[in-house]
Order: sequence, then structure tokens, then C-alpha cells
Amino acid sequence: MAMKRIGVFICHCGRNIAGTVDVKRVAEEIGKREDVVLSTTYVFMCSQPGQKLIEDSVKKYNLDGVVVANCSPTLHEKTMRNAAARAGLNPYRVEIANIREWAAWPHEDNPEAATRKAIRIINATIEKLKANASLEPIEVPVIRRALVIGGGVAGMQAALDIADSGIETILVEKEPTIGGNMFRLSETFPTLDCPQCILTPKMNDVAGHPNIKLYTYSEVDDVEGFMGNFKVKIKKKATFVDWNKCTGCGECLRVCPAHADSEFDLKMAKRTSIYIANEQAVPLKALIDENSCIRLQFEKKVKEGKIKPKKNVKICSKCADVCEPNAIHFQNNEEIVEEEVGAIIVATGYEVMPAEAFPELGGKYPDVITSLQFERLLAPSGPTAGIPRRPSDGKVPESIAFVHCVGSRDPQNGVPYCSRICCMYTIKQAMLVKHAMHDAAVYDFYIDIRSNGKGYEEFYHRAKEEYGVNFIRGKVSKVYRVGDKYRVQGVDTLTGRIVEVDVDMVVLATAAKGSSTVKEIAKKLRIPYDEWGWLKETHLKLKPLETPVGGVYIAGAAQFIKDITDSVSQGSGAAAKVMALLSKPELEKEPLLAKVDPEICAGCGRCKDQCAYDAITIDPVRHVSVVNEALCEGCGACSANCPTTAIQVVNFKKGQVIRAVDVLAEVF
Repeated sequence: MAMKRIGVFICHCGRNIAGTVDVKRVAEEIGKREDVVLSTTYVFMCSQPGQKLIEDSVKKYNLDGVVVANCSPTLHEKTMRNAAARAGLNPYRVEIANIREWAAWPHEDNPEAATRKAIRIINATIEKLKANASLEPIEVPVIRRALVIGGGVAGMQAALDIADSGIETILVEKEPTIGGNMFRLSETFPTLDCPQCILTPKMNDVAGHPNIKLYTYSEVDDVEGFMGNFKVKIKKKATFVDWNKCTGCGECLRVCPAHADSEFDLKMAKRTSIYIANEQAVPLKALIDENSCIRLQFEKKVKEGKIKPKKNVKICSKCADVCEPNAIHFQNNEEIVEEEVGAIIVATGYEVMPAEAFPELGGKYPDVITSLQFERLLAPSGPTAGIPRRPSDGKVPESIAFVHCVGSRDPQNGVPYCSRICCMYTIKQAMLVKHAMHDAAVYDFYIDIRSNGKGYEEFYHRAKEEYGVNFIRGKVSKVYRVGDKYRVQGVDTLTGRIVEVDVDMVVLATAAKGSSTVKEIAKKLRIPYDEWGWLKETHLKLKPLETPVGGVYIAGAAQFIKDITDSVSQGSGAAAKVMALLSKPELEKEPLLAKVDPEICAGCGRCKDQCAYDAITIDPVRHVSVVNEALCEGCGACSANCPTTAIQVVNFKKGQVIRAVDVLAEVF
């Protein structure tokens, strides 16, 4: 039944709206409508008195509908609905007319136009509201288990927090060990703590927690379902070793004759074909790299028919020969396992652009490396035992140049944003070099120093005053080889002079991007990401951990590059969201979903093809579309593509929308 007693509440929003829009005149004009029994204004409708005004007015005027003219519904729609519900009005009989972003702000130089436009926006909203149905939230059963994708510091923190609350948690990490990029670091800024000392207890807590099921060297293969009820397929990659038997003794590593670049050391060292990621790896298990293993490569070529097997020729099995537990079997033990969970956290971390992407800055030379690679050379557990050595000849460098903002703040050659952590870790690395090699000459080329954390600015001053790092405010334009040295050429922007220094090594602070695997994961989860691989949140300020898919959250550097402190904080924040979600036996879901009229549906499938959430199927018997309410997010893509209007979103039906648009288009 159409609404006849509507109340309209117009917010001043301080001077955000009232500074441009004549709110008194708007209230008077809207009050002339026959279906509006109350039209009033208040300085801040979102405040407690503003909400109380709505509650009291619903009761006093027996309102059957409410329009609040204020800011974006993203901000305060829920607030206004709750206020009306407290007074006994169905919350879906409340609509928001956005007269701040749509009228006041874009027409600050023309108050008359802003006022007229505000009146039209409110009138259109009233017309839409009049056809709204009273709705009730949909109840969805929930599986009280969680999945965390990514075993870096944010993912581990999230998994531990959830597990500590008594909720079983599954942690999936693509690498053979948990720990992420933090596990690779030498020391952490601004306290110069040992990251392994901080991290390994947490890693062992994860591995030993009774409520955590750990899958390392594994990837999420497929995700189906909806908030509270996800079915996840996890691919356990082939290790060619029985991890139930492997003790991590390392005897196999000592006899393996084949070698390859170490992934953990970012190609700054070699490892054997059978390897353990790190001496402190969790789990401490060996696995075989099939791309470099002599035996597995031979068997592969035989299988492909490239070579013929020879009789009485023993293929390499040195690792298996020395393995006392008989854990090495050379068999492809790849496996797909399925898990059911109610919520998912994506904490897939970050990567840095390779030095090779910047040949003009010397990236083509062996002694010009990324900062993350340099971390491995500085790490006491790294390939050079904490004393940096040149990759080309193993010599200890007597001079090093650090270059900031390589690819960052550079839309043409890299990314348009600041990578945030580069200034601080470059300063840290310069300090560590001076600490290890007091006489080394260290040059730090920067554009701006961005030290935006607790104790960060003081850390920067320590590097200058206590360690004697040479800071040069200048943009480096070229790095090239001169004999045995590398010439770094740039401009000192403080003096305007050309600066050239010859050094033994160059370290590039290359731009950070989202993990290379995150796009595939995002597609499987149906969550958005940007062109640089960062996962998109629902709202940067109000919902930084949520995604548009209910029950899926993001944490740490998967959302955007951040330091350890912020990553841990977001890990705990996402965990809190999951715990709140899984704390009830059933979940409430927004009822603003697509509905199908089977009388006019032709079952053409166009709506199914347009649904990004796989919420629509075609009934094979009735040949009509069927909407899974638990999966549907009410986006309206199906309705927009239906040739017969058989599928429409509740409270956004075609007639409602067209009438609202007609009012907006009227000449005023």
C-alpha cells in the first residue's frame, strides 16, 4: 500500500549543506506535498538529538515512511533506519536523499541551483519510497570455522586471534613456510629488533595451536558458496616427500648434487634441489624442486618420449639413500582437499618490482639489487651471514648508494602512489651497513623523507647524526658502470647541482605492488582489486577490512602496502570481524535482493550471465531463473539486462526507478 504519511528530515550538516542549500526553503517546498505530513530541518541529523527527532516524529505523526535528506547513504543509512526501527517503523521504509554530494558540494558557487536541485532530489526520493515494501532480514545458517589465506604476519595474527576465541581456523600459505616477507628481513625499524626473534614464536604458536589447521605449500583452488557457508578447495602442491615422515634433519640437502636459485633468499644464493626453505622454517620439512631435480627431470623426459630409458643405469637417488625415515618417494603427491568455512580473510601480502624493470637505474647489472634482496644480505641468517657482499664477485663493498622512490610516485614507469615503507627501511639498511662496516661510504638519494609512524622521525635523525649517512635530496636519473664501479648520477634539488658518486653497489627501493597471485584469488572470491594488485575495500574509512562479498575480509598488505605494526593491527581487526560474524548460529542478510516473476521469465539466462556472484541458476524443469538469496548482493546487474523485467531488485523495481528519474528530469 502506498505511503500517505511521510516525514522528511533535512540536515544542515553544519555548513556542509546549509552553507549552500537554503534548507528552510527546501523544507517549506517539500511540506506542500499532500503525502508529506512533516517537513523539518535539524543541524545534525546523525547526532543523538537528530535521531531522537526521527523516533519521536514517527510516533507523534504516525509516519508510514521517512526520508532523511543529508549525505551519502553509505555513511548514515543504517543509523537512520535504526532510529526509525526503534520507533516501530519498518527500517526499509526509510530512504536517504543525498543532497550533500549531489547538490551542496557540486554547486557551491550557485546556491539557487543547489537549492532547486535539492528539492528535486528529495521529491524523487519520496516517489521511490512510496513503492517500498516492508522487508525483514534473511536468516542464513553459519559454519563456525574460518579460512585465512596468507601466512605472513597479518595472516598469522588473524589466525591466532580467531583460534584463541575457540573457532577452528584454516591457514593456507603458498610458500613451504609461514612467515611471509617479515621472515626475510634483517632487522625491523624503528627499534632494530630481530624479526626472527619476534616472528618464530608466533610461527610456532600457529603450527602448534589446537584450533589451527595449517596448509603450507598450498593454494586456494576454488571457492563456492556465500557468507557463513563457503566451500573451499585447497591444492596441496607436490613435495615428492612424505611430510608425515620427514624430520627436517637436513641430511638429504648435504648430498644433493643439483642446485637452483633460492626463492627464500630472492636469488641472492643457491639451494639444492631438495631443500628446506629456511633453518627456522615452520614446518621444518624438505621438498623437491621438480624443475631442477636430476631424477625427476629424467623421468619427465622419459615420460614425454624425449629420451629412452637405459637398462642398468641408476638414476640419482642420493637424497633418498641417506633418508633414515624413508620420507623421500619421488612420487607426485599433489592433492586437492575440501574445507567448509563461514568466513574468509585474505592476507596475501605484497611484492616489490624487480630491479630489472629499471635498466636506466642499473637494474641490468648484478650489483644493482632491490632493497628486499639487500635485506637477505644484511640478515645474520642470510647467505652472507649479515656482511653484504657483491653478487658479482663476493667482495665486501666499501661504498653503497641507496635510491628511494624507484617506480613509486612515477605513473609512467611504475606506480602513481608512495610505497610508504621505503624511506624507513632504506634508512634502516643504511644504518645497518654503517654498523657492520664503519668505514663504508653510504649515500642515500631521496626525494622526500616520509617518516609517518611512531618513533620514525627520531629514527631518521639517528641515521644522520649518529651513523653519518650521507643524505642527498635528489632524483637519480642514471646508473651505469664505470670500470669496477657503478656511477650514480642525479641532481641535488637543494643546491641545483649535478651529483655523481661512484660506488661498489646500488640498492633500489623499488615500488611495492600486491602479490602476483592475488588477482587469481580475488577472481575466485569475486572481490575487486585495482590495476596494481591491491584488494579493494568496501569503504576506505568506514569499512577498510570488508569487501563487497559478505563474509570475505582483507588484512595487511593485501589491501595496500603497510608496515608491520599496521599489518598486525589489521590482522587483529579482520579477526574481530570474523569472530563477530561467527558468534551467532544464524546470520542476518540484507533483504534488498533480486526476485524473479516466474510468470514472465523466459529462462533466457541473460541474468545468469551477468551475475558476478553466481547467485542465479536456471531451473531445468520450469525453465525460469532462480535466485539464491544467500549469494545475491542486490547489485541489480541482472535486472538491467533482463529483456522482460522478470527479475528485479526489491524496492528498486523498474516503476520506482523510472518515476524517480522522471521527477529528477522535470524542468523546475
